[in-house]
Amino acid sequence: MLVGIVLFILASVLYPFVSPRLLVFVRFLQGLGAAGLSAVSLALIGIYYSDRRGTAYGTYNAIKGSGYVVSPIIGGFTVSRINFAALFLVTAAIGVFAFLISLPLPSAQVQPSGGTLQEDDDFSIKSFVSVFREPVLAKWYAVIVVNMFFVSILFGFLPVYVHSLGYKAVHGGLILSVVALSYLLIQPVAGKWADIIDGEATVRTGLLLSAFGVMMTPFLRGPALVIVAALSGAGIGIVWTNSDAVVSRLAKAGRLGATMGAAGSFKEFGDMVGPILIGVLSQAFGLRVGFVTCGVAGLLLFALIFRSTKTEVGKV
Repeated sequence: MLVGIVLFILASVLYPFVSPRLLVFVRFLQGLGAAGLSAVSLALIGIYYSDRRGTAYGTYNAIKGSGYVVSPIIGGFTVSRINFAALFLVTAAIGVFAFLISLPLPSAQVQPSGGTLQEDDDFSIKSFVSVFREPVLAKWYAVIVVNMFFVSILFGFLPVYVHSLGYKAVHGGLILSVVALSYLLIQPVAGKWADIIDGEATVRTGLLLSAFGVMMTPFLRGPALVIVAALSGAGIGIVWTNSDAVVSRLAKAGRLGATMGAAGSFKEFGDMVGPILIGVLSQAFGLRVGFVTCGVAGLLLFALIFRSTKTEVGKV
């Protein structure tokens, strides 16, 4: 994790001193560094709070999500007051701060409670690929991908639908703010629910809520649209937090880091493919088809994981 943060800092400092045409290369290096931080921090949360992972992931993801809300404000202010290159120096400074506060973290091999953790297996291509091929994890990876489809359609295409209704930009911004707020605030609560009740059941509830919400969105307007969009955001937040908790619990001993990294890869895959798929469908058949198709995919996945979970319980 520390190596990833250092790489991110170095890449950020590099940009003001190179040609602007190398922006893609610099962003690629930043992405590699950020991936190290993101994947390993998820694994560390699972190690430090193994007895209450739902609550821990709920708090972690809510704080992480707030960064997506605050950072565009800081970035916009920096660019408007100074210049674009200064943005990279600001991110480097934030990276240095993250590095310093990470140094006192307890060893990953010794939990704060005093228990020990089995060391990760030696790295090999076989062990790396195996975390992507675990049958018990496959359905939860699919949940993560579809949930990112929901994220892309709400935060990317809901503004398009709001605009088509003739609403002003400020109204669209307010609706998105409500969605973001519901998405952030529900996560600590949802994590607590998962610790008390059941993580898998909580994920299914969130998936069902967001799927119905996304399907209904293009048929509504006014207060009903705001309410349903907020419920969809809450459903996404529930799935986001508790899918991390479920995957970490199902990870094999010694492979928590690799498994959480794989989950992060599927999350980014859904974040990348979702807008493209929904955009193509919406361009060809209209926004309603894009929303409804995404919602139907969520319902089909809900049926799949509900059926497979019942089968697994029956076998036990």
